[in-house]
Amino acid sequence: MDCPLDGKSHTYCEDDVIKEINITNVVKEGAEKADPSQFELLKVLGQGSFGKVFLVRKVTPPDTNQLYAMKVLRKATLKVRDRVRTKMERDILADVNHPFVVKLHYAFQTEGKLYLILDFLRGGDLFTRLSKEVMFTEEDVKFYLAELALGLDHLHGLGIIYRDLKPENILLDEEGHIKLTDFGLCKEAIDHEKKAYSFCGTVEYMAPEVVNRQGHIHSADWWSFGVLMFEMLTGSLPFQGKDRKETMNLILKARLGMPQFLSAEAQSLLRALFKRNPTNRLGSGPDGAEEIKRHAFFSTIDWNKLFRREIKPPFKPAVARPDDTFYFDSEFTSRTPKDSPGVPPSAGAHQLFRGFSFVASAMLEEDGREEQVQPTPHPVVQLHGKNILFSDGYVLKEDIGMGSFSVCKRCVHKATNTEYAVKVIDKTMTDPSEEIEILLRYGQHPNIITLKDVYDNGKEVYLVTELMRGGELLDRILKQKFFSEREASAVLYTITKTVEYLHSQGVVHRDLKPSNILYVDESGNPESLRICDFGFAKQLRADNGLLMTPCYTANFVAPEVLKRQGYDEGCDIWSLGVLLYTMLAGFTPFANGPEDTPEEILSRIGSGHFTLTGGNWDAVSDAAKDLVSKMLHVDPHRRLTAMQVLKHPWIVQRDKLPNSQLQHQDAKLVKGAMAATYSALKSSQPTPELKPIESSFLAQRRVKKLPSTSL
Repeated sequence: MDCPLDGKSHTYCEDDVIKEINITNVVKEGAEKADPSQFELLKVLGQGSFGKVFLVRKVTPPDTNQLYAMKVLRKATLKVRDRVRTKMERDILADVNHPFVVKLHYAFQTEGKLYLILDFLRGGDLFTRLSKEVMFTEEDVKFYLAELALGLDHLHGLGIIYRDLKPENILLDEEGHIKLTDFGLCKEAIDHEKKAYSFCGTVEYMAPEVVNRQGHIHSADWWSFGVLMFEMLTGSLPFQGKDRKETMNLILKARLGMPQFLSAEAQSLLRALFKRNPTNRLGSGPDGAEEIKRHAFFSTIDWNKLFRREIKPPFKPAVARPDDTFYFDSEFTSRTPKDSPGVPPSAGAHQLFRGFSFVASAMLEEDGREEQVQPTPHPVVQLHGKNILFSDGYVLKEDIGMGSFSVCKRCVHKATNTEYAVKVIDKTMTDPSEEIEILLRYGQHPNIITLKDVYDNGKEVYLVTELMRGGELLDRILKQKFFSEREASAVLYTITKTVEYLHSQGVVHRDLKPSNILYVDESGNPESLRICDFGFAKQLRADNGLLMTPCYTANFVAPEVLKRQGYDEGCDIWSLGVLLYTMLAGFTPFANGPEDTPEEILSRIGSGHFTLTGGNWDAVSDAAKDLVSKMLHVDPHRRLTAMQVLKHPWIVQRDKLPNSQLQHQDAKLVKGAMAATYSALKSSQPTPELKPIESSFLAQRRVKKLPSTSL
C-alpha cells in the first residue's frame, strides 16, 4: 500500500514485497553530524533481538549534558525487510513533531550499526505498571485515551499505521503525559516461534483484519485503541485465550462480554470500536479521529487545552533525578553499558541505509546561540541490580542519626568522591518499599530530600540521599544570635508549602518532628530546607491497595477513609504548630525540659492547654498567636489545613511582621524538651506495628494512647 508522507511516496512492505525507502538527508548546511563518540553511555535500558537501548548523555554542544535514549541496531542481524522498517521508523520520527509522540533528535550510522537518539522518558513503559499500581476512574482513563487519540490521529495524517498498538509502546513523561514510541520496529518478529513474545508483544491488541492478514488500514489502530480502553477500565483484556491460537480465534469470532459497571458512554464507545468489519468501525470514515473525538464519552474533553498539555494528568510517575531509571527492568540496568563493535553486514546494506543521518532542527538553531550550557555535576548512576553491593560503590563513614528501624551514616561515592548520606534500614523490622516509592515519586520537589540510589542485600536496604550539611532546623535557629518573627514566617511558609504539596498528592508524613527538617547547606536560607525521613509516611490507597488519583479520591473514597486521611494530615499540621510555637516562644508548648515524664507531657497535650502570654508572647503579633492556636487545636479535624495555613495573614503579610529579636531558653533545654515530647508520643503507641488510631484527640483525653505524628 502506498501512502503519501510529506509529498514522498513510501512503500510499506507486506510479507515478501521489499522495496528500498530512500530518505533524503535532512542535516542542514553547516550542522555537525552526530556520531557515537558524542554520547556517553550511562546504562542499558533494554535489549531486544535487533540491538540495545541505552541511556546516554551528550558530551558535545549545543546540548551538552542532555540525557537521551539511544537505540542501537546491528545491521548484520537485521533482515532486509527489517532494515527497511528501521529506516521507515527513522523517517517517521524525523517527520513527526507532536506533544504525544516521542521525538527523534539525531539519527546516524556507522558501518555496522544504526543509531536513533530519542527522548529519554523517565517513566519507562510505565503505562503497563500504572494499571497494576493505580486505581483509575473513567475520567482518568478518558484523559489517557484522549491524548492517545491525538497522537494516533497525527500519525494517521502522515499515512502511518501502527498495526499493533500496545501498552509497552506508550511511555509516560515525568509530568504524566503520554508519548507514543517504537514505529516500524515492532511490526513483526524476526522469527514467529521464538522471538515474537520477547520483542514484539502479543497478539491480544491486534485487530481481526491484522490477525487474519486480510490487509488493513488505519482503522486497525482504533480496534487496538478499544482493547487498551477495555483493559484500563476493567483490568483485563477483552479477548484472551490460553495460547496465541485461541486468542486469535477469540478476536475473530468471540462475543464481547461487556461489564455492566461501565458507564453507558464507555460501553457505547467500546461497541463502536469493536466492529469486526473495519469499514463499520468508529474512526474508519472520512473524518477519521474526529468521529472518535465527537463521541459522547469524550464530551467533557477540551481538545485544544489537551493538545497544549494544559490538562493536568491524573497521575505523576515516581521519578527522582534526571537520570533515574527505577522503572526500567533491573535485568538490563544492572548491566555495564557497552556498545560492542557492529559486525559489518553485506556491502549493499550500507547503501540501503543511505540518507539515514538526521539532526533535529531545534539543535541547529541552538548552534547559533552564544549562551553556553553549564555542565552539571556528574550524578551517581543508580544501580538496581540484585548482585551489586552498596560497598562496591560507596565507602561507609560515621553515624549521623538513629531511627526506630534504621541508622543514618555519611558515605562517600568511590567514583566521584562525592559525599552523601545513607539510611540503612533493617528489613526484618519494617518494609521500606512505601518510603522508597514516596521518595521516588516526590523527591523532585525542591524541599523534599532527594533519593540518589537504592541497594538491597536481602536483609538491609540502603537509601542513598543528598547529605544535609546545614544540620537540623531547630539547632540553627537556637544558635542564631538574631531570629525574628519575620524569619519564623519564612521558615514556616517553606515547610508548609511542601507539606501542602504532599497532602494534595494523598501523602501524609506522620513524623514531622523538627529533627526531620534539615538544611541541605550552611546558607540558612529557608529554600535550602528539606523534609527528611519518610519512614512513617503513607500514600492514600484504595481498599485493594492501589494508589488513588485525585479524581478517584473525590468520587469513590469512603467517608471513614477520608476522615482517617484528614486525621493524619491534622497530625502533620500539629507538628508544624509545635515547631512554630517553639520558634516564637523560645520553648516548647507541652514540655518544660528533658526531665518531664511522658505522663505529664501527654496530659498537657490531651488537655490542649498551652500558654500564649508572658515572655516573647508579649511582643509577638496577634496574627501569630491566632495561627498557633489554630494549628494546635485539640481536635485534628478542626485544625487548619496546610492550604489554610498558607493563606493565613501571618504568612501572606510577612513583610509587615516585627523584625525584632526573639529570645529563647537554653538550646539544650529546648532540644531536650522537644525530644521528650516526641518520645512521649511514641511511648503512647500500643505496639510498634504502627496500627492506625481512629479516634480524635477529644475522644482520648483521659486515655494514655494519644495519637502521634509518627503513627
